[in-house]
Amino acid sequence: MRAYAIGDIHGHLDLLEAAHDLIAADMAREGHASVIHVGDLVDRGENSRGVIEFLMAGQARGADWVVLKGNHDRMFSRFLHNPGESEPGLRAELSWLHPRLGGGPTLASYGVHAPGDRPVAAVHADALAAVPQAHRDWLEARPAQHRLGCCLYVHAGIRPGVAFEDQTETDLVWIREPFLSNPTDHGALIVHGHTALDAATHYGNRLNLDSGAAYGGPLSAVAIEGRKAWLLTPQGRVALLPEG
Repeated sequence: MRAYAIGDIHGHLDLLEAAHDLIAADMAREGHASVIHVGDLVDRGENSRGVIEFLMAGQARGADWVVLKGNHDRMFSRFLHNPGESEPGLRAELSWLHPRLGGGPTLASYGVHAPGDRPVAAVHADALAAVPQAHRDWLEARPAQHRLGCCLYVHAGIRPGVAFEDQTETDLVWIREPFLSNPTDHGALIVHGHTALDAATHYGNRLNLDSGAAYGGPLSAVAIEGRKAWLLTPQGRVALLPEG
């Protein structure tokens, strides 16, 4: 089963468009396949609104795109619903508008003034007026997992030993340990992001696509055939070989 997958975008529309250009070029040579985005569409980058509009428009015109929910996407939705509601998985002393999380740039992309420097109630009111309901509905409807062939696509990972259908959304969008250090086969290649690396890395039982676009790194687009994967570059495919 063939597919393409794109790592954590974090509001970088230019990188997303370039990733889709690489996929289109590879698809022209290799044939059509679904494109799966593993979540974290928003936060930290300057054009989260543009990313959402790009992805919504692609799906609206019938593009074979799957867009999964990441923890940052869920924090955005939760803030719009109720800014005082705690986010499972987030440390209690942090909030979505904390500079480390990057919610401020997301709201700024919708034209909300100084979202990190004003009372939360005022920022929330402005956000409700600025973010289209269609964007809110679309974000909230994003699935947390997608099974295709011998791969399971999620944002963060899975809880080892729990059946895929019994995984909680919080684990699927937030988990690191005990998933990252678990070397066992999960019954599918887990394709995920969430934990930033210098480059997309294949571990045999999982494939991490988060190459740090949120922090100035590249946005990885990969081609996947069975459990094999290739990083797409302007020069062509580069094999991602399982470590060890």
